[in-house]
Amino acid sequence: MRDWWASRAYAVMRIVFGAMFMTYGLQKLGLFGGRLVPIASLLGMAAIFETVAGPLIAIGLGTRVVAFLASGEMAVAYFRTHQPRGVLPVQNGGMPAVLFCFAFLYIAARGAGVWSVDKR
Repeated sequence: MRDWWASRAYAVMRIVFGAMFMTYGLQKLGLFGGRLVPIASLLGMAAIFETVAGPLIAIGLGTRVVAFLASGEMAVAYFRTHQPRGVLPVQNGGMPAVLFCFAFLYIAARGAGVWSVDKR
């Protein structure tokens, strides 16, 4: 019975993290009070990737590969943008990047699980 609950809690986590990741991409594209970044820039490519990868992770399609790439993107974002501003994520504004990085690394290692297109 514990595995039944754990697998569903994991699926909810995957869905929520995927949806939240998408909103970060959409914010970079000017929605949700964000400012539109130039599409032909590194931040613009990140926006497109996050907007596409988020829903793929949420529905569980190509989950291992997409989550691994998203984890890497968040690691690069942290070390390129946040880490130079301060030592700790709580100081440099990098907390979301660190949390996404490790959540997606876990998802990449575990796979899509239940309630996913990959499972079908």
